[in-house]
Amino acid sequence: MLAQSELPVTNADKTFFAMRRDIVEGVIPAASKLSETELSTTYGVSRAVVREAINRLERCLLVERRANVGARVVALSETGLLELYQVREALEGMAARLAASRMSDDEIADLQGLLEQHRSSIRGNDSYYQEAGDVDFHYRIIQGSKNAQLISVLTDGIYHLVRMYRVQYGMAGPRVSTAFDEHRHIVQAIAHRDGELAEMLMRRHILYSKNNIQRKFHLDSASTDA
Repeated sequence: MLAQSELPVTNADKTFFAMRRDIVEGVIPAASKLSETELSTTYGVSRAVVREAINRLERCLLVERRANVGARVVALSETGLLELYQVREALEGMAARLAASRMSDDEIADLQGLLEQHRSSIRGNDSYYQEAGDVDFHYRIIQGSKNAQLISVLTDGIYHLVRMYRVQYGMAGPRVSTAFDEHRHIVQAIAHRDGELAEMLMRRHILYSKNNIQRKFHLDSASTDA
């Protein structure tokens, strides 16, 4: 389920959402060059529609333009991860603190229900994939902060770049069960209206996630060098 603002209205919206999903999930590989002609064939739309989608993808940090090269999907790097997650840790920690005092009891109950859905989906599975929008635990807490500036910075700014790292490097393996438990403890702190604890747990959770992804970068680097 997507947020209301994420529901596609026009053909351009549908193309943008489809390309964004494919970049986040690695269907369109990181660092790959984007050809308007090839993409228009792939998505069955005009080059003008693709060009608009690329411009929107650039604004949400998934695409970058370089002189004499054109538009490319951003590269995922260890340096990029560290810088992005420093920002994420601070801002999502703040979002969790605010959510503890600003989410309604019904919203917290819905968040707890969401986690139960996640528990069912990961039972016996080694991945913890969450779609974008209202079914994403982190998105729900960001919205729960009820701070328009913070929501804009996180959801309109870095959210999908963060998802790109999470989906391609951080949602599988032994980290799955510990990440779920960390989510559960964060929700408990929010339910108890303990903003200080919620912030601390969220910051720690994001730090652990960063460390997990960083280890995978090192493993990839080692296998490449071998």
